[in-house]
Amino acid sequence: MHEVKLSDGFITLSSLRLDDVEAHLAGEDELLVRWLHGGPGTREGVEAYFRHCQDQWDTAGPLRAFGIRVGADEELAGTVDLRFTGEGLAPGQVNVAYGLYPSWRGRGLATRAVLLVTQYAAAEGGAEAVIQVEPENPGSAAVARRAAFTPDGQMLTKDGTTLDRYVRALRAETE
Repeated sequence: MHEVKLSDGFITLSSLRLDDVEAHLAGEDELLVRWLHGGPGTREGVEAYFRHCQDQWDTAGPLRAFGIRVGADEELAGTVDLRFTGEGLAPGQVNVAYGLYPSWRGRGLATRAVLLVTQYAAAEGGAEAVIQVEPENPGSAAVARRAAFTPDGQMLTKDGTTLDRYVRALRAETE
């Protein structure tokens, strides 16, 4: 498996692994189900999704899913992922989605994760990052604003959901 590890000295992002399944299931709450998953996770479903994430890394697919890890033992605090293709994305745009488990919210971890993952997206050729948020999710919108994303109107998804869009230009860091 292709291993990418990103860190700002406080959090570390690395690919999701099958040994993360238990922590993910334990951390899932009604907010993660509502905003990210669409339904409660099952062991079989989460394992299948994490295998899919690993396959995406191995095949350089359009999904890059990271665990947000904290501390010396890299405890799983949530997830952040990039999608280099998807509904409502123009060429060069990369969708960013994130979620934290309840005990880790309110500490700035999601903002840190978004900043790290957008650096990675720029290095992988992304020109603009997009965060799509349901209007009833003010916490996620606040993360977008703290990470220097600007409002870019709304979009209506194929299933009829209205999303507020936030965008930020990406620049690969030069050495």
